[in-house]
Amino acid sequence: MAGYLDYLVGMLTYAGLYALMALALNLVWGMGGMINLGLAGFFAVGAYASALLTTRVGVPIALGVASASVLAAMLGVVVALATARLRGDYLAIVTLGFAEVVRLIASNEIWLTKGTDGISGIPGPGRGVLTPGEFNLLSLALILSVGGLALILLQRLARSPFGRVLRAIRDDEQAAAVAGKPVLAYKLRAFALSAGLLGCAGAIYGHYTSYIAPDAFQPLVTIYIVLALVAGGTGNNYGAVAGAGLVVFFTESTRFIAEAVPGLSAARGAALRELVVSIGLLLVLRYRSQGIIPERVVPVGERRL
Repeated sequence: MAGYLDYLVGMLTYAGLYALMALALNLVWGMGGMINLGLAGFFAVGAYASALLTTRVGVPIALGVASASVLAAMLGVVVALATARLRGDYLAIVTLGFAEVVRLIASNEIWLTKGTDGISGIPGPGRGVLTPGEFNLLSLALILSVGGLALILLQRLARSPFGRVLRAIRDDEQAAAVAGKPVLAYKLRAFALSAGLLGCAGAIYGHYTSYIAPDAFQPLVTIYIVLALVAGGTGNNYGAVAGAGLVVFFTESTRFIAEAVPGLSAARGAALRELVVSIGLLLVLRYRSQGIIPERVVPVGERRL
């Protein structure tokens, strides 16, 4: 029974991390219309920054997470400035390339990141003092607290003038500029906030697992978060959270599918699992193309900049 409880707590923790990243993506894509496929890169920056600060410099965990979030936000501003004139597919390709550059740096700069060996022994809150079960529950409580706070703040932001301007930029960037809104400044702020949330998620992930390596930041991470947002409802923060839970449910409910089908090798079982996950998400998108919790369309008469 205890094993099942630990497994459930672990899956809820990963669902919380996915939800935090989906909220970050919803800010720039769902609200701002900027396609950012560099999620894994900012996630990795946060994880490595906090891991290095806490293991080599000896800073407290909370300060390490905060510093990693700030560093990721600053890097988000740099990426936003570099891609300021890009839109659509071009922006997606450049941000995806950024994520791959970060992963390659983590793989090759052995003096800093230990390369593919990864960084181990990352401290976690209460690790070594609490039992494994208690540590997992504490980690779940922390990620739910951070995710809940992020959800509340982003909901307030979505209803604020800042959020309305972001949606105006998404719908018609030129019209927003003609209305006198500093489009670039709003994009920079949105990218910084989004990257900061991703960095925070990466830092929490590192302290939860106590080990990070470049393989943990493959493009598949970005794909899962994009699927979570699209399935949950692009432009809706609650939809982002629901989509994250849905993706984790699909990926985990199919984990033991190979055991249910006799004669399958491990490789074929993994391929079958990916196929089932893909079909499940495609069915959701087929019958709920707007997402589980779609964005509320505000009537034209109620819209304000």
